[in-house]
Amino acid sequence: MKRAIIIVLDSVGIGELPDAAKFGDVGSNTLVNIKKARPQTNLKNLCALGLGNIQGKDIELLGKVDAPKGAFGKMGERSIGKDTTTGHWEMAGIITAKPFPTYTEKGFPKEVMDAFEAAIGTKTLGNYSASGTEIINVLGEEHMKTGYPIVYTSADSVFQIAAHEEIIPVEKLYEICEKARKILTGEHGVARVIARPFIGSKNGEFTRTKNRRDFSLEPTGVTILDLAKEKGMNVTAVGKIEDIFEHRGMTRTDHTTNNNDGIEKTIQYTKEEFEGILFTNLVDTDMIYGHRNDVEGYASALEYFDGKLPEIMAQMKEEDILFITADHGCDPTTPSTDHSREYVPVLVYGKPIKEGVDLGVRKTFADLGQTVSDYLGLGANFEAESFLQDILKEG
Repeated sequence: MKRAIIIVLDSVGIGELPDAAKFGDVGSNTLVNIKKARPQTNLKNLCALGLGNIQGKDIELLGKVDAPKGAFGKMGERSIGKDTTTGHWEMAGIITAKPFPTYTEKGFPKEVMDAFEAAIGTKTLGNYSASGTEIINVLGEEHMKTGYPIVYTSADSVFQIAAHEEIIPVEKLYEICEKARKILTGEHGVARVIARPFIGSKNGEFTRTKNRRDFSLEPTGVTILDLAKEKGMNVTAVGKIEDIFEHRGMTRTDHTTNNNDGIEKTIQYTKEEFEGILFTNLVDTDMIYGHRNDVEGYASALEYFDGKLPEIMAQMKEEDILFITADHGCDPTTPSTDHSREYVPVLVYGKPIKEGVDLGVRKTFADLGQTVSDYLGLGANFEAESFLQDILKEG
């Protein structure tokens, strides 16, 4: 009854990649810089698995231990990008060689906006790169007066649509996003269209709600999720995993409302009896704290997960393997509020796993996917190197 439990701590990077300068991310090191800015940050359970033993500048500050209980290392991203989609797709087996288009300088071109406005039957506001929390407090009142949705983007390949829940109901906003998704293909095939509902009464007081929803492109290749489902295994997706993979390769989904909910659902599903994959994304570190440069909030969210980790581990079955990783960085200590091009940690734990194995620096996130495939017998042949034989106990 073999299972792979994959938990993605969204945006929890562990040091700049060699090509970080091309992305404007020199100096980014999400985990280490949080520790430096907030020295009391304590991730004792993650460090017990080997988090502070990972190779890299100042990583030992997190808390190096003499005898790690898990296998540990870090992975570099081969895909050209630093966003949610490329990161998750790569760890599931797809390396994105051609970057998704971005529109930070001039917004979306006229042909895209004309087609979108024709599809929804109304004009739009915005159409420039901005922080989501800021743009609603600049254009929110005008939106409420006109009913026009707010369109904006960021350094990521995203077409974001913000609307007040009392002006454009959430389900209507989702319909609008689906229309945008159909338009944004080919040359303008952004990675994600994102619904960004908000509430409030006037500029300066608008806040986003938990009704966000992502509309991704369909994965461009076969993933471990597809292979596991085809083999008749259970594939449970917790958090925004279902959106990232456009609902493909899953047998059960649970969108959840926040990290705490996602952690509790992960514990719940781990208790159950099934064979296959449990894939969880915990997004708050990125969405609520990383993008808002909230060091205190980010650190507290990490500590909360760390405190719940023993409970997750306690529910694991004899043949379960737990993988803890991330999809990119989002260093809250830097001036930028965008994602950062970073390595991500990989921690591996379970009764079948040797303790204290240093996995070193992996060349691609897809090494994780190949390892999961080999363990579950999925037959994948990704552009990656499995580390399964390095971590499995003999016999």
